[in-house]
Amino acid sequence: MKRKNRGLLIGRMQPVHNGHIEVIKETLEEVDEIIIGIGSAQLSHELKDPFTAGERVLMMRNALIEEGIDLNKTYIIPIEDINRNKLWVSQVEMVSPPFKKVYSGNSLVQVLFSEEGYEVIAPELFDRKVLSGTEIRKRILMDEDWQSLVPKATVEIIEEINGVDRIKHLNKKEISEL
Repeated sequence: MKRKNRGLLIGRMQPVHNGHIEVIKETLEEVDEIIIGIGSAQLSHELKDPFTAGERVLMMRNALIEEGIDLNKTYIIPIEDINRNKLWVSQVEMVSPPFKKVYSGNSLVQVLFSEEGYEVIAPELFDRKVLSGTEIRKRILMDEDWQSLVPKATVEIIEEINGVDRIKHLNKKEISEL
């Protein structure tokens, strides 16, 4: 049986946005299957990382369905940080199906996988100044339009989990910090 040409795409997806979906579509033009690594899976309920791994998996799965992307060509894998960079690639290999290529815009991820002999590709980032988790979370805090930057599925999950209120609450200073 021929080995599948699988690619690994890693990102925090805080939250899943239209740029992620465009990168996934482009990547699927180059590989048979894509492994979508939900990075920093251990983090949640922090201003920079407000959503749980499970919430991000659900956002991604539903967004892929919404976009008509064949789920039989995708794997969504939560990937935790282990804070030992030299060992992290082994951690990813352990929790993931086999892959040949790594797609990432993160320079540390690029270096770590390159040092382990993987072909590393920096995907084109779509409208990066607007399509970023940082920008979306900022717009949520400022009560500005963020919904147009994410798939409808992401909006639905954020509403279901009361994510806007979560982010706004996480932005409040503790009394001890005032």
